[in-house]
Amino acid sequence: MNVTTTKLNDANILVSATIPQSDIDARIDTLAAQTGKQIKLDGFRKGRVPAHAVKKLYGEKLTEDAEGEAIRDMLTEAYAQAEIQQGDVLGDPMFKKYDKGEAGIDVEIQLCLRPTVEAEGYTSAVPSYDEPTVNAEEIQERADTLVAQAAPLVELAEARPLAQGDVAVFDFEGFLGDEPFEGGKADNYELEIGSGQFIPGFEEGMEGMTIGEAKRITVTFPEDYQAENLKGQEAVFAVTLNTIKVKAPATLDDALAQAITKDENATVESFTQGIEEQLKAEKFSKLYNEELKPAITEALVESIALDLPENIVEQEIDNLVNQKAQSMTREEIEAIQGDEAKLNALRDEVREDATTSVKATFIIDALATKEQISVSDDEVNQTLYYEALMAGQDPEELIKYYTKNNLIPAVKMSMLEDKLYSRLLDLDKQ
Repeated sequence: MNVTTTKLNDANILVSATIPQSDIDARIDTLAAQTGKQIKLDGFRKGRVPAHAVKKLYGEKLTEDAEGEAIRDMLTEAYAQAEIQQGDVLGDPMFKKYDKGEAGIDVEIQLCLRPTVEAEGYTSAVPSYDEPTVNAEEIQERADTLVAQAAPLVELAEARPLAQGDVAVFDFEGFLGDEPFEGGKADNYELEIGSGQFIPGFEEGMEGMTIGEAKRITVTFPEDYQAENLKGQEAVFAVTLNTIKVKAPATLDDALAQAITKDENATVESFTQGIEEQLKAEKFSKLYNEELKPAITEALVESIALDLPENIVEQEIDNLVNQKAQSMTREEIEAIQGDEAKLNALRDEVREDATTSVKATFIIDALATKEQISVSDDEVNQTLYYEALMAGQDPEELIKYYTKNNLIPAVKMSMLEDKLYSRLLDLDKQ
């Protein structure tokens, strides 16, 4: 078998060979002889099954194994010629050609390697920017909001109808037709009117009620409601308003600042300073995500030249096509699946984005290594744990979901990117 390796570029090598049929036949003979020593077949002594009988029984499997063995030997020779290790190859080898004929098999396999990134001068990718500032009015507005949220609830002093922003204290029971449903009843339930916590139409139906009033409110559960038996169902709630609560007036002082921040040493001054820092952080986060991060990525991709492993680009194209498919109708998907030209056109649509994404990933990974930046599994778990808490989800279930669907690497890469860009932004300030 004559093996030839051709370097397409720094990230892709084409391996070509013609495997003679005589080579395949010899391998089949060897495998058949080995198999005959291991199996038992009626009419023959155990371990003495002749090769012709083994071939008759396992011919197709022996051929597959012989061809597979030849391919492995071909790749071993290719690694030696190209002076690479098997661990240098990214993903599975790509078969470009596999033509079987009477004389043998013509094979072309593309090996994809991790590209070399010339990590020099990359700090110039950091754009100039102005540090976000916060004015007194913004600080006061945030402080007023926090003070209002911390103000205690008190019962309404003078009777009036229930209005937006009031907290209703009420009893309710829900019915599907004439039958009450499980989980649809509560006494002295507290609900801020206008908060959108209840089923659409419920809070609006309570507006204008007076203390002691009983009312029946008809609503329709959303189609995506968590309880299967209630999805899309029309229900009637029998409601009785017991009392109305409103926020009591509150004045910011050291005691209230300590209650809001849960810091016994807090003062009005430290409280407002904390608000200023928080607002600056929020503004910088917005600036970073909407302007700085995309600008740094674009600059790095444009300024650093590298060859990309073709199989990784194709995998990213697959991912982007699958994402597009999620927003398509069944008819659109079936039309593409049955038309190779349409599928190729769709792949071409996302090819540029896929190429940019893959290139950015290799650049970020290389620069993070140069800057000695890493992200541990514990950091990823902590990030997912926090996100789950903020979203009101079970952290352990969220981590299991990310692990099961192989989403952890993407989260880790995103965190690595943010760490790297933060370092670059800090270097730019120095």
